[in-house]
Amino acid sequence: MVGASAGVCPALPVTSSPPLVLLLFLILCLLSMATPAKPWRPWPHLGSNSSSSLGESKKYEGSSEFVQLRYHMGPVLTANITVHPIWYGQWTPAQKRIIRAFLRSISPVGDTTVRWPSVEGWWRTVSMYTDQTGDNVSRAVRLGAEKNDRHYSYGRSLTRLSIQRVIRSAVTAKTRPLPVNPRGGLYLLLTSAEVAVEDFCGQVCGFHYFTFPSIVGYTLPYAWVGNAERQCPGVCSWPFAVPEGYGGPRAGAPPNGEVGVDAMVSVIAHELAELASNPLVNAWYAGADPCFPTEIADLCEGIYGTGGGGSYTGQLTVDERDGAAYNLNGIGGRRFLVQWVWHPELNYCYGPNALD
Repeated sequence: MVGASAGVCPALPVTSSPPLVLLLFLILCLLSMATPAKPWRPWPHLGSNSSSSLGESKKYEGSSEFVQLRYHMGPVLTANITVHPIWYGQWTPAQKRIIRAFLRSISPVGDTTVRWPSVEGWWRTVSMYTDQTGDNVSRAVRLGAEKNDRHYSYGRSLTRLSIQRVIRSAVTAKTRPLPVNPRGGLYLLLTSAEVAVEDFCGQVCGFHYFTFPSIVGYTLPYAWVGNAERQCPGVCSWPFAVPEGYGGPRAGAPPNGEVGVDAMVSVIAHELAELASNPLVNAWYAGADPCFPTEIADLCEGIYGTGGGGSYTGQLTVDERDGAAYNLNGIGGRRFLVQWVWHPELNYCYGPNALD
């Protein structure tokens, strides 16, 4: 997850484990869920005494000198990827269309033409990561079957474990259950603005991990992302909203007219990139502790364009007609603002809108 604070407990071994070992592993995972996780916050560098502003240009974009991103021999998602959204709470059709459009923009189908820089171009960097056989993360990402939970089956305040129970209900539903696909399925739980989640706003804006067989019945990569528009827009809806007391300029208006959902798009992208490159928290990450890995999107938190770093987003496109700030184009003329990810060959944060 930290950015995905991906892990709050040890990674699942690649090789199969004897039942006793697996049981001990699961117990350790459950106990360690109480451990505070490293946060994913799109406003990572602004402290109470910071004087940085969004208008301050810096040549930052990550540090190749100190970052030691390593491969830990675990799997990456080399099979075609299917994302299954689970809509928890009250979502408007317009909000759903924004997120669906982003997911469909990762791998446009047919003769769809999208202007550069594109969401598809952004995913190409993610697809450069490989497993121990040399196979790459798949470029094929599709929007799969969806599930709605409008009636808050597990309440309006979710814990990390109850999030897994929501996923269990989605894959075991009596009517139209989500397909179970451990190799290429990603299960994306999205909570609406009125739903509280453990550590939301205080420590995290989203996280990813894998489900426990003891709860769900399967080991499935999943992510959670929440709509922060009502609860903490200044924390998790940056840069379209800023913290109280911040006197600098905002980056611009949300490109699809939804402060909370437009900000969610970047967090969703963050989590999908890390799910693809580190689905079981034993593949690509920096740092020695798998409980607190720094993953390929964590390394570039808050960086959206050339010169980004500190509390400066980097250079973006701002549409003079509506003031919308964005850096990527999607299908149907959609525009999105998505953070950069770590480029494994350049050893640098990178996005297709880079100017140099």
